[in-house]
Amino acid sequence: MQPLFRTSADLPATLPVFPLAGALLLPRGQLPLNIFEPRYLAMVDDALRTHRLIGMIQPESEEETNPPLFQVGCVGKITQFAETGDGRYLIQLTGISRFRVLEEQAVTTPYRQCRITAEPFAVDFQPRAGEDEVDRKALIETLKAYLDVHRFQVNWNEVHEASNEALVNALAMMSPFGRREKQALLEAGTLRERAEILVAITEIELAKDGDGSDTPLQ
Repeated sequence: MQPLFRTSADLPATLPVFPLAGALLLPRGQLPLNIFEPRYLAMVDDALRTHRLIGMIQPESEEETNPPLFQVGCVGKITQFAETGDGRYLIQLTGISRFRVLEEQAVTTPYRQCRITAEPFAVDFQPRAGEDEVDRKALIETLKAYLDVHRFQVNWNEVHEASNEALVNALAMMSPFGRREKQALLEAGTLRERAEILVAITEIELAKDGDGSDTPLQ
């Protein structure tokens, strides 16, 4: 029987971490991953034998073999697993809680591991916390403007039926923004703050689209 994760105390003190730039996992969000590097195949094998947990985290750069990591990531549980005929794993992680890195461990495994704490993110264990404070109207209006400019299609029935938490987190995870923008969305203190950051970043992108600028956000 797999353990339930109701508080930060239910999480292990050390986690395997998967550094992946631009990948954002949030509590109760779902992130599909295509695993093919040998070190991460080993990581998935080990996770499946134990608690099925992986820490998704962004590297601060892609210029080094072993780049420094951002200090906040998100614990994900492997909730779907399939093996392909060419040796890849197709997995889905479901987000549990954000975590803060306390220190990276010296390990013999081919993948990196960190000692972590989720205590600063107790709110993550409370589904739909702070939903009433989200300006849903502003969020949807900004989304519609962005979709119109880029001529993307969306199922509006699903958008209108989604809870505020599901909507904010899904849009944040799917957003095409850079690593620092994704990190800001991850580290937002409340759901309302995440929604406001998402709206602000999207409005900046819309303004850039309007003046023809392609300068990345800093």
